[in-house]
Amino acid sequence: MELSTRVKISESGIRIDYNSHLAFFGSCFADNISTQFASRKFKVLTNPFGTVYNPLSIERMLQNIADGKAFGEQDVFKNERSDGLWHCWDAHSSLSASSREECIDNLNAASAQAREFLQHADIAFITIGSAFVYSLNGNIVANCHRQDPRIFERRLISVEEASQSIQRAAALLRNINRDIHIVFTVSPIRHLGDGAHGNNLSKATVLLAAEKAMQEIASPLARNDVARLASINTRVDICKSQQSCTLRNDVVEYFPSYEIVMDELRDYRFYSDDMIHLSKTAEEYIFECMVETYCDSTTRENMAKVEKFLKMANHRIQDENSTATQELKQKIKTQATELEKIIPGLNLS
Repeated sequence: MELSTRVKISESGIRIDYNSHLAFFGSCFADNISTQFASRKFKVLTNPFGTVYNPLSIERMLQNIADGKAFGEQDVFKNERSDGLWHCWDAHSSLSASSREECIDNLNAASAQAREFLQHADIAFITIGSAFVYSLNGNIVANCHRQDPRIFERRLISVEEASQSIQRAAALLRNINRDIHIVFTVSPIRHLGDGAHGNNLSKATVLLAAEKAMQEIASPLARNDVARLASINTRVDICKSQQSCTLRNDVVEYFPSYEIVMDELRDYRFYSDDMIHLSKTAEEYIFECMVETYCDSTTRENMAKVEKFLKMANHRIQDENSTATQELKQKIKTQATELEKIIPGLNLS
């Protein structure tokens, strides 16, 4: 007897193993899923400029990384209203600092690290959380940094605007690394600050936009429409042939995170105490679905070995100087060396 409606996930040609470099961009859901991979010792880059929720801010972030933008004094401001720190409208407060110079250094270091990682990345997961955007003096901001909300213009972008932005984001990634695979997904975490109806409108917009983008990327005409994808000063080297095209549809996929939560996990026991964010059980279930989709049996077996090793390695030590502790440390060291030899790409250091 089936007690829930299962979401059928399309087969994927994308494969993840311990040699893979995985990049995650977007909402806090991207942070949560990337943590699942990182905790199992996969090579991961997660939101170098902090969590980003809407397609336009994700695109702008990737534009800055692709351009190798050098952040300067014009990109930061001092928050005189609350914390007195220097911030950037394009970045999370984790990159903020007490001095302008340190904030700029943090931004440039994050950009350089992200670009270097993406040049060798195998897969980029982009999680879109919302279709609501905030702008200041006509410029989209990724983070409001607790400024007076009255200074921002808030609006719901259209399906067309979101779809175009998603396509440009894919083109930017492929410009950095022509071999990268891209997986789009919609965050299942509700933004109830927009109201229940507003959240549904927002999710509907990004769901429709993702579908429209996927269809247009799959269209030969759209894939070669250089002028359209290169609009708003997007510096993308799009090829002229389908065989080597920047936006081939065989490297762009959709993963149904939103659908899994809405259809399979539609019960509040799969939510955390705030009844908005997902519980650990739900996050792990979605992670398992991703593993089933993108990891072959060998990688899943290797993951089980790594999990077993980490459970032993994270065992709480009672007496640092005891003989048993020294034996455990030696056992951990020996097993780590053995695992790194038999699992290509694994690094337990």
